[in-house]
Amino acid sequence: MFKPKSALTAQSAVLLIVNGFGLNIDNIRFIKEPKASDYYTKVKDDAYYAKAFIIANLNGLEIPRDIDPNGKVTREQFAHWIFKAISKKGDYAWIEMYQTFKDEDKVTQGYMDSVQKLLIGKIASLDNGKFRPKDAITRSEAAVMLAKALSFVKNTQPVPPAQPEQPVSPLTEVKLTSEAYGSEALKVTVSAQAPHPGYGIEIANVAFKDKQAIVTYRIVKPDPAALYPQVITTVKASVYVSNAYTPVLGGEAQ
Repeated sequence: MFKPKSALTAQSAVLLIVNGFGLNIDNIRFIKEPKASDYYTKVKDDAYYAKAFIIANLNGLEIPRDIDPNGKVTREQFAHWIFKAISKKGDYAWIEMYQTFKDEDKVTQGYMDSVQKLLIGKIASLDNGKFRPKDAITRSEAAVMLAKALSFVKNTQPVPPAQPEQPVSPLTEVKLTSEAYGSEALKVTVSAQAPHPGYGIEIANVAFKDKQAIVTYRIVKPDPAALYPQVITTVKASVYVSNAYTPVLGGEAQ
């Protein structure tokens, strides 16, 4: 029987979050099967909720190692676990502000950021200006917080991962030219501008496809122990191909 005003136990809280967010460990390969006792001192390996505790740990929910599965969960603990579950779903942009409330001095320091984020995101709320961090969270309070958290994840676009910066090539104005070489061949030349004469260029590969000769090049780097005049220098490399193919610049070889 669901008792909305009764305190939520740790086992129920972990099951609620793991199942609600669909957390799993499907993409982790183990040398041996993980057991709850590997991560917790009071969670029995054969308990029906043991797997949920394992999943919670490996998804970074930061459940205390000495958690009592039958013990009560405080509002600040549940808020912290909810925030960690949200973070597992994506990197979300949170408004940079500080939410003040009457009993903020009672929040455990390690939980404050999570509480702040949930208040800012309107996932958690205050009761007459108080968060009541040390109070046991009730089943109904937990259900509301979870529902709002899942709605947030569903309706909020995560920040896309930053793309790694592409290295800037020291060569500029790279171009390909060709000229007849005898009656059946072409001399194909790749040329570029280099910042000094220490750089060079060489043909890396010629791939023949659909009547095209796709030419890729490789940058020859300068000797780090040598000194070079800082003079823009033209560098070149050539290769010979059949005139049955049209030469095409394929870019720098990776």
